[in-house]
Amino acid sequence: MQEEVARYLKKKVKVGSLDVHPTEKALVVNYELEATILGQLGDAMLGDKKECQKIIRLKSLNNNTDVAALAQEVVDKCKLIHPSKLSEVQHLISYLLTRKDTGKDGQISLEPPPCDGSVETANLNQLDAYMEMLYEEMPDKVRGASLILQVARNPDYLEELCKNETVLGALARVLREDWKKSLDLSYNIVYTFFCFSVFSEFHTVISHFKIGSLCMDIIDGELQRTDQYREQLTKRKKGGELGSDPTRLQQDYERNLKKYQTVVEKQDQVLRVCTYLLLNIAEDVRVEEKMRRKNIVGLLIRMLERDSPDLLLLVVSFLKKLSVYMENKDDMADLNIVEKVSRLVCTENSDLLNVTVRLLLNLSFDVGLRAKMIKVGLLPKLVALVPEERHQQAVLAVLYHLSVDDKCKSMFTYTDCIPTVMKLMLNSSGPQVPLELMALAVNLAANKRNAQLICEGMGLKLLMKRALKYRDPLLTKMIRNIAQHDGPTRALFTEFVGELCEVVSSGCSDEFVLECVGVLGNLSLPDLDYCQLLTKYNLIDWIKDSLLPDAVEDDLALEVVVLLGTVAGDQAAAELIVNTGILTSLLNLLNGYIHSLIVNTGILTSLLNLLNAKQEDDEVVLQIVYVFYQLTRHEITRPEVISTTEVPAYLIDLMHDKNTEIRRVCDTTLDIISENDNDWAVRIQCHKFRWYNSQWLDMVEEAENVDTMGGEEMAGGEEGLGHSYLHHSDVLDHQGLYSDGMSSPESEEYPGINGHTDTSRPGSNYTNRFSADLEQFADELLKKAGV
Repeated sequence: MQEEVARYLKKKVKVGSLDVHPTEKALVVNYELEATILGQLGDAMLGDKKECQKIIRLKSLNNNTDVAALAQEVVDKCKLIHPSKLSEVQHLISYLLTRKDTGKDGQISLEPPPCDGSVETANLNQLDAYMEMLYEEMPDKVRGASLILQVARNPDYLEELCKNETVLGALARVLREDWKKSLDLSYNIVYTFFCFSVFSEFHTVISHFKIGSLCMDIIDGELQRTDQYREQLTKRKKGGELGSDPTRLQQDYERNLKKYQTVVEKQDQVLRVCTYLLLNIAEDVRVEEKMRRKNIVGLLIRMLERDSPDLLLLVVSFLKKLSVYMENKDDMADLNIVEKVSRLVCTENSDLLNVTVRLLLNLSFDVGLRAKMIKVGLLPKLVALVPEERHQQAVLAVLYHLSVDDKCKSMFTYTDCIPTVMKLMLNSSGPQVPLELMALAVNLAANKRNAQLICEGMGLKLLMKRALKYRDPLLTKMIRNIAQHDGPTRALFTEFVGELCEVVSSGCSDEFVLECVGVLGNLSLPDLDYCQLLTKYNLIDWIKDSLLPDAVEDDLALEVVVLLGTVAGDQAAAELIVNTGILTSLLNLLNGYIHSLIVNTGILTSLLNLLNAKQEDDEVVLQIVYVFYQLTRHEITRPEVISTTEVPAYLIDLMHDKNTEIRRVCDTTLDIISENDNDWAVRIQCHKFRWYNSQWLDMVEEAENVDTMGGEEMAGGEEGLGHSYLHHSDVLDHQGLYSDGMSSPESEEYPGINGHTDTSRPGSNYTNRFSADLEQFADELLKKAGV
């Protein structure tokens, strides 16, 4: 018969966490039992899962016990504990040594202890007798509740006990009436209901008797009682210092202090079981919302001041669960949670430390809370945890969030974060560096001082070697951020330019190539021969192909334009760009006009195509216009740009673009064109006049239309005045109509064109590309004007 049952019933055990019993000298093994009924053909017909616990009681445990041998015996006897958990079992047994009521022989029992006369053993059939004790004096109430707890701790009895509403009702009533009178009574009764809370199907018992609300009241009451005890102790201490007999008063203070510590230990047990019960029933979101309305967050944060590691572990775990909701997170912020949690980052309890870091990770999504983390000095504490493998992933995620804020990036300089991150990256096995580590490194490299620290010694060389070996796009993105900083770090890239050009010209268009192009685009080096690079690595043809609309992804097209802007700063390279037709390609891309290139249409046509196609993308347009600006700076390429009539025409159209930076670069480039071509100077000034006086001109045109429709009587002086300003060519001689003779009103609105302020683009990835060049041109204009 047993063989037949085994044939059609399949059991599967999944072991969960290992913990200590909250009150007894015992270990608790949590596991999930899955039973499946099979058909005759072996197919699953019916299955069910059940959360179970195995309690391993240590009958005796004292300071003379060999913890290592005892842990080995536990692992050998309990098949639910894998041998790899030996160190964890040893750690838990060591913790149990700090608790009281140990036995004598140190043996292990996997079953409930037998009745030996000294310990009263509960019996399910005696529930009515135990219930009667709840109506007696306090000692009997505590004894009766303890016996009922023994019954409830056996999961097999819970279903039977659940049906006995009389007993459960009596427990709930006694707890509600007498919880203030006895901590032992409170603990026994709450623990009984906690046994029900472990299983979701019994949560209705908790809600029916409103135990959750009562537990919150108990927590609040015990915390208030602690505050009162502390206040009394403080008064006694001050009285002892000022009294006539300090010695006697000091002894009285010490005696009361010991009583207080004893009460606190019992309170911690009650608070822990109450919190655990609330955490279990909070798996229902509706119940959790009710708790929030009753200020569960406030109670938990008040308990952060306790010293019990077991209690703190539960409290922080509960806070972590609650922190995923915005309302709870805001409540925590109002109650200064960061300040309260910061002290736990230094704890020696590994479990508590791990859950604390994960709570900080949830909180670090909030900008204000990130600022508080920096303010209370969490940054160096978190950095010190990076080498610890268990906490590494969560700590790196928190540090990544902190590094998002520009003000915080510079603070990493004063920690050991950068050397630690470099070591982890370079020692990483395999082609991929962990994502959290790389994300942090990319952000840190965006700070100039951090970039200098990264490049110290062989830093940059080792990073480049790894990036090129594994074609790692994230590592190359970090290198690209380093390359954006001017100064000595940028000069270090000179020896790697050739290798980067080889990667770019390989014909691939993956993310790694994109980042390599980005690195080259940031390398504005005065000693670099860009013309030789373009020719040696055949980059001209690659650029022409990349500038074809829809030939490559938009991100890569943008990086190609950025690279052109950098290369065009060199006069010889600018001449090469113009002669190969890139200018035309940029214009066509901006306008959205797409056509196939014929054999003799060089890069100029490709550049125009790119300009036409990407006119709705501000970043692409800005970079293309910057290329035009660079080309107009050189005398040898300026005539070609001016003669390509589409360039000035597009610049005039973009002169009033909604994007501030596009307007500024366009206006500066048009000023250069006006200085060198009289015909375009007249056309540009006329356009500026019409734009600046558009309202007045519209009124004049409306007046003309009225005159035309209304007859001859209005065709006198007013029409002549309007006609004169609209149609006479000498309108441009009226210089008083302009803000000045050289720049447009747009230039005055954005003084970075003709003044000497920063012209970098807000929100752009290329914030420093234009400032120095435009200021240099402004200086040249002022010199020509004799200022």
